[in-house]
Amino acid sequence: MYDAVADLPLTVDAVSLERLERETPAFARATTIVALSGAGETGRGEDVTYETEHHDALRAHEAETAEGEVFDLAGEYTFAGFSTALDDTDLWPVDDPGRDDFRDYRRWAFEAAGLDLALRQNDTTLAAVLDRQFDPVRFAISSRLPDGDAARVETLLERYPDAELKLDPTGDWPGETFDYLADTDAVRVLDLKGHYEDTDVDQSADPALYETVFETFPDATVEDPAVTDETRDVVAAHSGRVAWDAPIHGLGDVLDAPFDVRWLNVKPSRFGTLESLFETLAWAFDEDVALYGGGQFELGVGRGQIQELASLFYPAGPNDVAPGVYNDPDLPENPPKSPISVPRGHVGFGFD
Repeated sequence: MYDAVADLPLTVDAVSLERLERETPAFARATTIVALSGAGETGRGEDVTYETEHHDALRAHEAETAEGEVFDLAGEYTFAGFSTALDDTDLWPVDDPGRDDFRDYRRWAFEAAGLDLALRQNDTTLAAVLDRQFDPVRFAISSRLPDGDAARVETLLERYPDAELKLDPTGDWPGETFDYLADTDAVRVLDLKGHYEDTDVDQSADPALYETVFETFPDATVEDPAVTDETRDVVAAHSGRVAWDAPIHGLGDVLDAPFDVRWLNVKPSRFGTLESLFETLAWAFDEDVALYGGGQFELGVGRGQIQELASLFYPAGPNDVAPGVYNDPDLPENPPKSPISVPRGHVGFGFD
């Protein structure tokens, strides 16, 4: 697949940045839009780095720097050549992210913007280049339930009874919450978040919680358990429906997983480059691995881009790519329903 994209020509005249910020149910989210302009077109990508200070620092640096000098990427390229140029570009000119995944997130913003620009300048789509088709995208709605309070889910299901859910269970959930959710038959994915460190969502390995999750939701996919001496047996017993997400930044991580991988949550920004993403997808197709897409609280074009990738590669999965309105503090009175339709007259990279 990457070979089909690698030779697409693109011309970059200038790079500009736009900082976005919005409240979500859990925190204030900031991202940065990377815009590449050239030949009368603009391609965009979204840096989903989670620490607001990094977006603030980049914005301040742009304001203090002569126009076009923050990232000097002007030139004529193939897409593969543009990606190579990014290898030699300091995408963190002001501060150090301190985390490799943040480096991947910013790199993906530039790769996505370059792909968008190349497709627009060639008046085409990724589906056409890859000889695939866009399909409507099934989505699940992701939510955390602080202290196991299911009020937000109850409201959602009142307004959208057929909604499918991706939830983050914790040891604080009371038994009543597990019972209520099991009765709804709406839960498709449960994220144990066992592979995060130094974040607000860290969760230590808890064999009792894992047993409860696997037994209460026997048909659900269970994501990112921590595999320790205490949890290995329970995870192994259900390994066929275990999915991996946070540890996966490339095919090497997939091959190093503690059990044979049967499910993957594909978050493109974790891969950093389009080549790494496509390499992993090709492996997954060959190995008949079940795929679904994941989101990163995107505020702009990044959301439409993960929806497009889901449409091309895993449209029937329980995709955590719901319309961004579901990440607003208040749920809409008439929420958009699954599936997401394919936009008409589409060019470039990313659904509108």
